[in-house]
Amino acid sequence: MAHQARKRFGQHFLVDEAVVDQIVRAIHPQPDDPMVEIGPGLSALTAPLLETVRRLTAVELDRDLAARLRLSWPAERLNVIEADALTVDFSSLGRGLRIVGNLPYNISSPLLFHLVQFADSVQDQHFMLQREVIDRMVAEPGSGDYGRLSIMLQVRYRMEKLFDVPPEAFDPPPKVMSSVVRMVPLPADRPRPLSEDAFAAVVTRAFAQRRKMLRRVLADWADDIDWPALGVEPTDRAEVVSPAQFIALSDQLVRAGRLQPKNQ
Repeated sequence: MAHQARKRFGQHFLVDEAVVDQIVRAIHPQPDDPMVEIGPGLSALTAPLLETVRRLTAVELDRDLAARLRLSWPAERLNVIEADALTVDFSSLGRGLRIVGNLPYNISSPLLFHLVQFADSVQDQHFMLQREVIDRMVAEPGSGDYGRLSIMLQVRYRMEKLFDVPPEAFDPPPKVMSSVVRMVPLPADRPRPLSEDAFAAVVTRAFAQRRKMLRRVLADWADDIDWPALGVEPTDRAEVVSPAQFIALSDQLVRAGRLQPKNQ
């Protein structure tokens, strides 16, 4: 029986085989890869991935689709986790994970932030998302798309927008363009803040009123900031400050005792 896409799950099923082939080529799966697919839906990616990989783990919230997956492949080939991806402990699935998926657009940002905490267990991630979200993920300082999402992901991943996917590649077609992104976790020797919590607090505050000058948005801390050392003017706006400069800024405030280093 045909499956009816459910709006509450943000379901748009990929049906264009040429796009599927393009995504699989970008992933370049290998037989022993510990592959994890989020939101397999009607198996557009699942089936071609299982032509190469020996075993695949699929995270599917829709119980009807989960049941369909279990009927389509034996458990030794396809491990189906029937759960909301936002609740899954991906580190329990092994190391060197290769995570893929056509992510539900209504939870894309929360899911990306959820996955950050498991980046040490991940080799790479390939996701289809709303194009506007991916443009924000890969944006450079000074561009209109650059913001909190850009910074919080760029300090943890090297990211590359691969290609666009039009609405007609899906059933039902979404009202937006989509894109595919590759995310590769940065190594252990990457630049890191003294406190992840302090860093997140500074970035969030800086972009709370992105059109205002930093000395106003960060007024509570402005006297403790060594602006020349950062290479930032107090009259600059958050959108011109690089991820590395935000790390240095939050480190200054931690050293000055203005922000507490928590959750180390």
